[in-house]
Amino acid sequence: MKHLNTHFPLKMILISLMVLICLLSCTQKKIESPKNDLTINSSNRLEWFQEAKFGLFIHWGLYSVLGGEWNGKKNYGEWIQYSAHIPGQEYEKITKQFNPVRFNAEEWVSMAKQAGMKYIVITTKHHEGFCMFDSKLTNYDIVDATPYGKDPMKELAKECKKQGLKLCFYYSVKDWHHPEFPLKYTYHTKENPEGFHGFPNPNADYQKYFAYLKGQVKELLTNYGDIGIIWWDWSGPAFDPSEIQNRKMARELVDSIHKWQPDCLINNRMGGIGADYGTPEQVIPGGKQSTAFEVCMTLGRSWGYSKTDTAFKSASVVIANMVDIASKGGNYLLNVGPTGEGVMPEKARKILKEVGNWLSVNGEAIYGATSGGPSVRWNNSITAITAKTNTLYLHLFNWPVDNKLYLNDFINKFEDAYLLADKEKKFLKVDVHSQGLMISLPAKPVDPIDNIVVIKFKGPFTPFRI
Repeated sequence: MKHLNTHFPLKMILISLMVLICLLSCTQKKIESPKNDLTINSSNRLEWFQEAKFGLFIHWGLYSVLGGEWNGKKNYGEWIQYSAHIPGQEYEKITKQFNPVRFNAEEWVSMAKQAGMKYIVITTKHHEGFCMFDSKLTNYDIVDATPYGKDPMKELAKECKKQGLKLCFYYSVKDWHHPEFPLKYTYHTKENPEGFHGFPNPNADYQKYFAYLKGQVKELLTNYGDIGIIWWDWSGPAFDPSEIQNRKMARELVDSIHKWQPDCLINNRMGGIGADYGTPEQVIPGGKQSTAFEVCMTLGRSWGYSKTDTAFKSASVVIANMVDIASKGGNYLLNVGPTGEGVMPEKARKILKEVGNWLSVNGEAIYGATSGGPSVRWNNSITAITAKTNTLYLHLFNWPVDNKLYLNDFINKFEDAYLLADKEKKFLKVDVHSQGLMISLPAKPVDPIDNIVVIKFKGPFTPFRI
């Protein structure tokens, strides 16, 4: 008879207990809510976004018809209903003037593509509550309420698919038109201490409004093909931690969004719930960020079209902003406001074309690039650094007077260096030092805006010291 191992059952029991404890621990980790409700496993959804780097923001609505002017006063923007204190019934009359017969989806998408942009985010409903798509949940939309009577989102979806750009939808949580949106969740200022609403309702029921919002988001995600982003805006205090029911409804909506379109990204402006990335507005972060982000910025002063807003950023400023943002790991979402007729301002088109021309030569240093290090403050001639595998891109907005460039804190195995805009990619003379590289540049720059020195090296990149 074989000897029986009397310890076997005890070992099995101990192993089983260990496995059970591990499973319980893993399960617990899965159900824990991350801080700010940020989505945990969004890396796959973010791949296209982090490759794209540059997108077009479009603010278009009833405010575009007014062009920033009301009762003789000018300099208003997309908040004109709020700023000019226009009652809801008066504001609704603008729908009869909204007839964007010059809107051309092919021209808009082509403009963005020529500018080097990879995606478009457009307002489907701004704070004014007017819907720029055919919604079955309201007649306050471009199809039912205007002489135009067509759905521009259908045309944009078709054209974006044709030209290979991602279409993304902006949707304002705040609504100055819907009677069930509570006044307490609107913007409170000295001029409007109790908030502003075109149709204020003391008995507004936010749950009813949110059901409307959810229904419209479902329309947007089921009627227009693949959508890259739901870009929330201005939830205000509606999702403060104290608003437990509101936050619960928002989490349920996030689950529905991923059911309707699993790959659709969500920004952080619905109280951070379900957020894949952050959205600093009109400000570039001071350094490299630990999470994905997108800086939204206007080309001019206002977001919506304004007749008096003509001081647009130059192409060189746009490029400098883009480089700065990319060097910190983010995206640049640049806004242009079309007119009520559906025309993009000619000055904006020219600027974007210049940006596109620069990207056609230098885009390698932007698209899919990440931060090249936490700081360049010791590299006096280098404005910013972007990076890819085994490659650094040194951005020079100011050409060194001695035609010398020193890259300190570089201890990798150097292979090659050349100017990205140099068609021949001629090798630059480089002296390798123990803690850096001394690069000899040509007598004259090859690019009028940003000269990019490409550094090739072997092995994993060792980041610069802070």
